[in-house]
Amino acid sequence: MAPMNREQEISGEVSRRDFPPNFVFGVATSAYQVEGASKEGNRGDSIWDVFAHTEGNIIDGSNGDISVDQYHRYKEDIDLMAKMGFGAYRLSISWSRIFPDGLGTKVNEDGITYYNNVINALLEKGIQPYVTLYHWDLPLNLHASVGGWLTGKIVKYFTIYAETCFASFGDRVKHWITINEPLQTAVNGYGVGIFAPGRSENSSTEPYLAAHYQLLAHAAAVSVYREKFKAQQGGKIGIVVDCEWAEAFSDKMEDKIAAARRLDFQLGWYLDPVFYGDYPQSMCERVGDRLPKFSKEDKELLKNSVDFVGLNHYTSRYISHASNNSEHNDFYEIQEMQRIAEWEDGQVIGEKAASEWLYIVPWGLRKLIKYVAERYQNPPIYITENGMDDEDDVSSPLHKMLDDKMRVGYFKGYLAAVAQAIRDGADVRGYFVWSLLDNFEWAQGYTKRFGLIYVDYKNGLSRQPKSSALWFSRFLTNGEGQDGKED
Repeated sequence: MAPMNREQEISGEVSRRDFPPNFVFGVATSAYQVEGASKEGNRGDSIWDVFAHTEGNIIDGSNGDISVDQYHRYKEDIDLMAKMGFGAYRLSISWSRIFPDGLGTKVNEDGITYYNNVINALLEKGIQPYVTLYHWDLPLNLHASVGGWLTGKIVKYFTIYAETCFASFGDRVKHWITINEPLQTAVNGYGVGIFAPGRSENSSTEPYLAAHYQLLAHAAAVSVYREKFKAQQGGKIGIVVDCEWAEAFSDKMEDKIAAARRLDFQLGWYLDPVFYGDYPQSMCERVGDRLPKFSKEDKELLKNSVDFVGLNHYTSRYISHASNNSEHNDFYEIQEMQRIAEWEDGQVIGEKAASEWLYIVPWGLRKLIKYVAERYQNPPIYITENGMDDEDDVSSPLHKMLDDKMRVGYFKGYLAAVAQAIRDGADVRGYFVWSLLDNFEWAQGYTKRFGLIYVDYKNGLSRQPKSSALWFSRFLTNGEGQDGKED
């Protein structure tokens, strides 16, 4: 059965002039995916170090020990950003570079120095740092000694770490992100087990605990920032959530309800507490007593605990009601829905990228932005990740890998969708490409390439711009210049 309502494709024609003059264009990475230097600068181990070194966890048997070595090559990479014309860089700080044991007892000055050097090098090139405090790489000792995200103790340690970063870097960092994609940590880390710390034995309870304590850690860090730093430093702080757009498969009421429920379980799980102080009603009804409760104090701390929302978005799905979900995990089964991309007649929701989950559906981003704007009183939004991957193909000649026409088309379509969302009235302030560089793609290792810049893993990690990098360079200089700052 094909869906009832076919969507109109968004025009791929887009230019810099379609966006406000102060709109921020940036690129994004995360520490474990690009830094390498896992044993340098007194860095402690993270849960991803152990997970990646455990046989069978990473598809190609690789790890992030060296990755693309941005730890040593950050100046070269910043030069590449500047040449392309980007005004902002979204990077993450490795918690275990600041506190190797995670406990906050002794600051690692080598880590402070490294990030000071990176931030200063960015600013020298006119590139604004957008800093994520937690992008999945929990210090191993926090997992081993106190239970990681499964215990309320983590809130104290995250707050100590966050305050140290605010104090050390906040004179220059004006955009902070507390936690990246808490959904992925909760579900894939503590439910399905395909991400660190690789837990799946208690999938009916642990994802909800991990989500709960991530939310409380976020709220506590925001509170500290606002109380101690915001007045003097003048920065902003938010959280980054990820969401596929969920489009009802048909006009049937049960499909429409299933699509709404899907959005609650992806997005409302985090944004409802952050804006309204509690979980969505559909989650409370379905998860029941397994969903932890917020105290009155928790709710007050959580409410309006963002200056902006970061949205990571890659793809969309049609959603139908289904009593028997094929994804056998509590989180998916209790949603009673089926994610559909391809129909019996072979029609697909959009062209497929390299990853089996990633279809190119630009209209989904416009709808997602509209949904967030309407449900949460039109908050400032940054698209903090958007991109697509190619397969790493060793048999393909280099010139073919560099001529990434599909990626250029992807960005044209999705940027046009963002521009349309702004015309619709959404308060979108910026857009970050995932990713600056080909890098370690978590459980996929180095088999998938998301970068604007090609990294030659076989020959000294040399960098070469792809066609998409050259396209962005032209796009960003076609119109008013932008510097990554807001008015």
